[in-house]
Amino acid sequence: MRFWRRVPKFAVPSFPSDGFLAIEAELRQRIEDLLVVDERLLRGRAVSYGGQLLVSPGRALEILIPRLRPFGYTPFLKEERGKSWIHTFPIGEVTVKTNLPLHLGLFLATLLTTLLAGALFNGVDPLTDPGRLLLGIPFAFTLLAILGTHEFGHYFTARHHGTAVTLPYFIPAPPPFLAGTLGAVIRMKSPVKDRSALFDIAVAGPLAGLVVAIPALIYGLLLSKQVVIRDQAHGLLFGDSLLVKIISYLVLGPLPDDVDILIHPIGLAGWFGLFVTALNLIPAGQLDGGHIAYALFGRRHRQVSIATVLALLGLGFFSLNWLVWAALILFLMGLQHNPPLDDITSISPGRRALGYFALLLLILLIPPNPLQLQ
Repeated sequence: MRFWRRVPKFAVPSFPSDGFLAIEAELRQRIEDLLVVDERLLRGRAVSYGGQLLVSPGRALEILIPRLRPFGYTPFLKEERGKSWIHTFPIGEVTVKTNLPLHLGLFLATLLTTLLAGALFNGVDPLTDPGRLLLGIPFAFTLLAILGTHEFGHYFTARHHGTAVTLPYFIPAPPPFLAGTLGAVIRMKSPVKDRSALFDIAVAGPLAGLVVAIPALIYGLLLSKQVVIRDQAHGLLFGDSLLVKIISYLVLGPLPDDVDILIHPIGLAGWFGLFVTALNLIPAGQLDGGHIAYALFGRRHRQVSIATVLALLGLGFFSLNWLVWAALILFLMGLQHNPPLDDITSISPGRRALGYFALLLLILLIPPNPLQLQ
């Protein structure tokens, strides 16, 4: 799922106030051969220099990071008001300390809650009949495989780009939460190098998760039963996205109007995997889709986020679930985005094409009315 929930807490060095001007002079001296400085701004202990870059932004970043590191500063490159800016912030390097007991404990708790959910989907109440808890294995194993593949897609791509990142935190959710989990997250502990790295890390999770979720849905449909719909029947209906409709048609063919699918737990886990992927691809805030949108559109990311919230409000006419998501984005995740170190260099045409494909995937994956009781 999303991997940068809020502005991360960095290590901030402490300097005596009377020594700050000397440090600022040192910072400027290490920048002037890379930037023709014609403006300087001071914000607390942060210093910004505006002017004309003499080298490419990527090359400037490679040089500046080791130059400023001894002073506990990190450079951020942006284009503003017709100038190139080097913003220097007192942010030191961060090392990630892995808390294996916590990660393992959350995973085991999520394994238990997804087993409970899987057993309930099989029509068994494991609380009254604990011996039948293992009936939830097909659902739990498949769903955790999808979530784990998604998060480790983020994790290994972040490590490849030299970004400090935690192992996945699985989030258990006991009944009445349907899937037995609220997903999983990783946390970024350091800024991303550039938009290309941001894009790669963001898109790797959803694409990796789909590699497991789509085959799971197909296999689950093959194991599913077709049942005749009764007027008096009651149950929980899972809404179909365009992609689910297409896959169902290709696997099972056209179904009569009075026939529905009693989906197998493996297929149901695949459905949840596709739904989680759709939620993550929403181009707003700190979701995976929000990171992709920032890599694609830069400053216009905020406008894209606002348009997305309005679209979710529109979907609220089909399901109140989307109103909840719109509220979560507005009041919890926010519409802002943390910039990469190099916010000047744009992504490659290949990444741009893949980014638009990811947004198209969202249209294919999102069900207008995900869940309804009948």
